[in-house]
Amino acid sequence: MSKPYIRLDKNNAAVLLVDHQAGLLSLVRDMDPDRFKNNVLALADLSKYFNLPTILTTSFETGPNGPLVPELKEIFPDAPYIARPGQINAWDNNEFLDAVKATGKKQLIIAGVVTEVCVAFPTLSALEEGYEVFVVTDASGTFNEMTRNSAWERMSNAGAQLMTWFGVACELHRDWRNDIEGLGALFSNHIPDYRNLITSYTALTK
Repeated sequence: MSKPYIRLDKNNAAVLLVDHQAGLLSLVRDMDPDRFKNNVLALADLSKYFNLPTILTTSFETGPNGPLVPELKEIFPDAPYIARPGQINAWDNNEFLDAVKATGKKQLIIAGVVTEVCVAFPTLSALEEGYEVFVVTDASGTFNEMTRNSAWERMSNAGAQLMTWFGVACELHRDWRNDIEGLGALFSNHIPDYRNLITSYTALTK
């Protein structure tokens, strides 16, 4: 049974970056590590570009999970940063939940490590409370394709929309006439092949 098209709205969306920690990143094996980190930073950059409320959270960072990837803190120096002392599901942490509610947004764009736990648990919890959830698949990582696919199926069946960071950016932007140079620069910084398009466009429009 098909579901209605619910599209992302830049005026009603917030981004949750869950447990992109140095230790946990070493567990990501379902995609190339460099590409994965690029995707995470691309999601962060598009969040900043569209001025979306962004929340950073970590789990037990004094343990083996390790500290937050430093680039994220640099991109969002003033964003809510919740270092959870032990809760595995970020939604179980009251400070995190309060930060989500304080955004006033009903659409949540979620990515994290690992997919079947740090992404799936808050996604399922948010869906249960009536939020529209968009999971950024290529900015979330886990052990292997089997665990990833199991998580995708569980979240999708519960009502989450699975997207890539590029799809998120395009759906938020809606119309190239809103800003060609800004979005083009964002894409060029994270997709080497896309830089060729922008180089060509720039040359033709000078």
